[in-house]
Amino acid sequence: MTHAILIIEDERVLAKNIKTYLERHGHAAVVVHSGEEGLARLDGALPDVVVLDFHLPGVDGLEVLARIRARSASVKVIMITGDATVKVAVQAMKLGAFDYLSKPVVLRELRLLVDRALGLDRSREPASTGPAPEAGGSELDKLAGESAPMLALKDAIRRLAEAERLVLDNDLPTVLIIGETGTGKECVARAVHFEGARKARPFIEINCASIPPQMLEAELFGHERGAFTDARERKYGLIEAADGGTLFLDEIGELDLPMQAKLLKVLEEKKLRRLGGLQEHRIDFRVIAATNQDLALRVREGKFRSDLYYRLKMVQLELPPLRERGDDVLLLARGFLAMHASRYRKPGLFFTPCAQRALRGWHWPGNVRELRNMLEQIALMAREEAIAARDLALPSSFAHHPPAAPAAPPGHEMNLEGMERQYLVAALGQARWNVTQAARSLGLSRDAMRYRIEKYSIKGEP
Repeated sequence: MTHAILIIEDERVLAKNIKTYLERHGHAAVVVHSGEEGLARLDGALPDVVVLDFHLPGVDGLEVLARIRARSASVKVIMITGDATVKVAVQAMKLGAFDYLSKPVVLRELRLLVDRALGLDRSREPASTGPAPEAGGSELDKLAGESAPMLALKDAIRRLAEAERLVLDNDLPTVLIIGETGTGKECVARAVHFEGARKARPFIEINCASIPPQMLEAELFGHERGAFTDARERKYGLIEAADGGTLFLDEIGELDLPMQAKLLKVLEEKKLRRLGGLQEHRIDFRVIAATNQDLALRVREGKFRSDLYYRLKMVQLELPPLRERGDDVLLLARGFLAMHASRYRKPGLFFTPCAQRALRGWHWPGNVRELRNMLEQIALMAREEAIAARDLALPSSFAHHPPAAPAAPPGHEMNLEGMERQYLVAALGQARWNVTQAARSLGLSRDAMRYRIEKYSIKGEP
């Protein structure tokens, strides 16, 4: 459903930018440049939200607000002012403004306010800040794969969605998604949200590892004007933006202990106080978290709170690494190749049997992300339709002669960890125990190689 937004703003460039931004996010916006024009618009169909400037030629914003309120109590009004004094704010709120923003206007924050205003009207469809699934499909359909682990994962998501629709109190369980880097944890988080009971509500995501710890609190909780040196205006945090919907916390294992305690408190109480604020706000949101770390181990090491860990894993979903998904590798590879071939206008690309064996035999340390990025490079550089093993962006010795699975020692059953350890030892030996060269031959970073050497207690030449 499209919502009608009336913008009353005499600064024409700002008004045009607000209109363009809101329309880009699914709203129908109309601009007028004076209070009289805005009031005249109210004689027709009432808008859902009015974005109203305080300083207007002729009738000022406060008077326009009072007249709007006299005509309708249901229209939400967001005041914009260039001098956000306490006096102006108090007057606006007393006259019934939904909220106010100071100039210069941050368009993203204005949109969040508009969405929140629309969400308060329960007779209307709430706004969504998350990208919706494509018509005729669903986020679950994007989880490509027919291997047993993937079928089990998709079945678990479906059962979770069915259970959520039957919950009486709308207090949905938190979900913890675990899996190696590059396996597609964000795709699973989207599937959980868009298949579930809150699919029409916001889906807000943040990577906890990408923001410095000293800035993360303000990003999550928001802040009031003057809360710290650079806080020149009020800022709504991502938790507030997720009100009614889902907050996806990727790389949750990177949170430091003080932030873990604050997050747990909000999860338990469903109340939030912005930095520098005095008032608590009740927030209705559910959390989906993801990590590539062993949180149980971090709990034992004292690096992750046990109470937060058990609060997060009310439902736990595990994503299998690509090396454990059998022929899903070929299914995904063909899909990525077709997608990138279409993008670069090279239709008809296909894998030779040797290339398929190489794809199937590689252990994919970077998982689906590695496969996708590699096939974009192949599609970009391809000169012929047939993609051979030598064309793959794999270590040259592997691409030309894909190795057979390492043989298990006599009397021992070989498992995946044993196979990975043998590949590591072989690569190190071939590189004369130069960790950087061995990592490069396996498509790993030096840090990832060091991690695996310690994991398997591999010792050899320095």
